[in-house]
Amino acid sequence: MTGTIRKTALLVPVIAGILIGGPVWAQSEGPIRGEAVYQKRCLMCHGEEGDGLGPAAERLNPPPRDFTLGQFKIKTTAFKDPITNDADLIRMIGDGMPGTAMPGWSDILSEQEISDVIHYIKTFAELEEEKPSDQIDYGTQVKSSPESIATGKKIFHDGDRCSECHGAEGLGDAVKKLKNDNGERTWPRNLTKPWTYRASNDAKDIFARVTAGIPTTQMPSFTNPKSKKKLSIEDRWHVANYAASLADAGKKVRAENTVIKAVRVEGDVPTSPDDPAWQQSTSSTFFLVPQIIAKPRFFKSANDSVSVRALYNDKRLSVLIEWDDRTKSIPGDEVAIKIADKGMSPDAIAVQFPVEIPAGMEKPYFLMGSDAKPVNLWRWSSGTTEKPESVALIDAAGITNQQPRDAATSGLSAKGAYKDGTWRVAMTRLLTTSETAKDIQFAPGRFIPIAFFNWDGSNSEQGTKHTLTTWYWLLLQPEAGSKPLMAAIIVALLIGGALVWWGRSASAANKETDL
Repeated sequence: MTGTIRKTALLVPVIAGILIGGPVWAQSEGPIRGEAVYQKRCLMCHGEEGDGLGPAAERLNPPPRDFTLGQFKIKTTAFKDPITNDADLIRMIGDGMPGTAMPGWSDILSEQEISDVIHYIKTFAELEEEKPSDQIDYGTQVKSSPESIATGKKIFHDGDRCSECHGAEGLGDAVKKLKNDNGERTWPRNLTKPWTYRASNDAKDIFARVTAGIPTTQMPSFTNPKSKKKLSIEDRWHVANYAASLADAGKKVRAENTVIKAVRVEGDVPTSPDDPAWQQSTSSTFFLVPQIIAKPRFFKSANDSVSVRALYNDKRLSVLIEWDDRTKSIPGDEVAIKIADKGMSPDAIAVQFPVEIPAGMEKPYFLMGSDAKPVNLWRWSSGTTEKPESVALIDAAGITNQQPRDAATSGLSAKGAYKDGTWRVAMTRLLTTSETAKDIQFAPGRFIPIAFFNWDGSNSEQGTKHTLTTWYWLLLQPEAGSKPLMAAIIVALLIGGALVWWGRSASAANKETDL
């Protein structure tokens, strides 16, 4: 229906209610009030006609829901019932949809306003009078246990039932290109990051997804009688328990964690991303956000976070950078080409440092510095089938002012490895170099600004089309030596002596008073 026709359709029962004096007026108020809420809060993304083509839609990934289809991703009605429960819609609007641009509205909209806007949204697909008939049968929940998780893992991988899309380790590293019913690119869920689930990683919610599927996507229902991969209620609980067990808390971004602590080691620092020595340091994880400042701007990113560890010795600093990337982007590789978007380029990561460690809190412009405060970029690229991986040292004074130079002159090297949906890149450089005017010179005990840039080649990211972080801090933790200990001992002796002197003075004063 067009906007004018829809408004007329909404007014007809109102007029009828007035004429006949019946209860229709109260029932029809909801969609009319809901239209006002929709116009103010929802139209910019979902569009005037509810078709998901609002003014902001082209900048959102995933795209806004097309309400004219009458299908919603999060539902607790049975697979064969296309109608969604109102409770599911209330939850989606109230809590939002993590990993998307859909925010939670529960702190802005009242319960009545949410109910009203749901009534209005239903008019786009003419579902105002439709009621769900079949609900998900949860049966008897199987509690999570090592045995249930092991059974779920077997079912998950049996015949590539789930791992075909979600990958061997559940990281969503697809082996085929997926699209939704509108032909838009979709990505399998990374099960190790439950905070990105559209609902939650509670086993009951996962059971619901496995049971009902996710409409408009290629996530099927495992209750579909026509599917060879159909599962019993008990098996679906085992799969849900296994999926919930894949959550990796180490990948969660913690707002209070702003410092990468480099640990000093004896002997050589690791140069391989697979070296077990990395476990001596703690991982810090940061959000990656699209570069929307400099033109051409970039809105539809694929990768969402980066994790970092660091070690150093008396000569070198080594940094390990890890990020989940559903595709290994190697231009020229036939497998990569099949699942990549057009214009594929190599995957890449860059580490950014100021040329000089600031004396205070002031840092260079985070988007690759400026003329007044230039930066160093250590940029690693995955290469192509014709060119191997490489590392570049870049002097940058702004996103459009970058001058590469030979990385070897500063002792910079890098090595990357891709496995099961994750890139791991180890970068190593001398603490101090001969290029003191161009290179940052690392010093233990100093808080050193550090930032990151990432390019997902299969998502057509190159040039200014990339993700980035803001500035954080790198701290080369000083080695514990005798000087701090001696200082502490001296302070303790001084305090102890002062207390003894004070005690004796007080005692003498008391004796004089008694006399």
